[in-house]
Amino acid sequence: MRLCRFGDDASPHVGFYDERGIAPLDVAARAFSDAIGRKVDLPQSANLLDFLPGGGPGFAIASAIAEWLTSQFERLPEVVPPSTPVLMPISRPNKIFLLAGNYAEHIREGGGVAAERAETFPYVFMKPPSTTLTHPGRPIAIPKTAPDAVDWELELAVVIGRRGKHIPASQALNYVAGYTIINDISQRKFRPNPNRKKREKDAFFDWLHGKWFDSFCPCGPCITSADAIPDPQSLRLTLTLNGETKQDASTAQQIFSVADVIAFISDMVTLEPGDLISTGTPAGVGNTTGTYLKPGDIMHGTIDRIGTLTTPVAGE
Repeated sequence: MRLCRFGDDASPHVGFYDERGIAPLDVAARAFSDAIGRKVDLPQSANLLDFLPGGGPGFAIASAIAEWLTSQFERLPEVVPPSTPVLMPISRPNKIFLLAGNYAEHIREGGGVAAERAETFPYVFMKPPSTTLTHPGRPIAIPKTAPDAVDWELELAVVIGRRGKHIPASQALNYVAGYTIINDISQRKFRPNPNRKKREKDAFFDWLHGKWFDSFCPCGPCITSADAIPDPQSLRLTLTLNGETKQDASTAQQIFSVADVIAFISDMVTLEPGDLISTGTPAGVGNTTGTYLKPGDIMHGTIDRIGTLTTPVAGE
């Protein structure tokens, strides 16, 4: 089951996401009720978590409607055209965690050495949700203060569905509501205060600050429910820039699996419903070849069984 939010950001609607269009949840529910001869009740909510695993009160009936839609989609009285803009799936998560260096080839293309898994641990950082998250199809902004080295990073993102702390890896996937796509936009050469006095940690904080610019976390276009992706380590990821393939990999190449990452983070931080964990990017980023984003570019990031996140590029 794939769910999205669409319409006006102030009063969004929930729909079943499909490349043929969007089936509004209320329309599909009425048609399903007519088909089975009894009324079905769904939460009156635009929060996708209410219809996803992990405690969503509408998950069971939404799943039943989604299964019925597989053979009835074309018969619905109302389907929203596929060109309709969609909104970020989780409008205001409490936290966005992202991984650095979770694919060995990405580490090597940057000149680093990929340590053996048993000898290291996940590198996790955060982005501010309220200012970095960007709707699918909306442009990211090349910052005027640092316009020359803005890069892409296609990533599988986990949507947490249940509150948890000290979650064992063996149970971690039970805390997942679903999966979506994030493009971890990064300014690779941000150097504030060019006349600064050099300090030991400058390189780390330059890298970190380059992650935080407004609009630098496009997300969407939908959430695929966790039950539809029982193995998140078998998904193909591809990113194209202006039609040219730049990234093509599989989540099977991750150093730390989705379950490992959830377990690691939850030992430090209580995970809450709606939190996002972006699991790192594979090889093929622009920094390797000195190819950076510029106004007028367009990216398409696709992950199997989820969809395609389209992101134009504009100037600030």
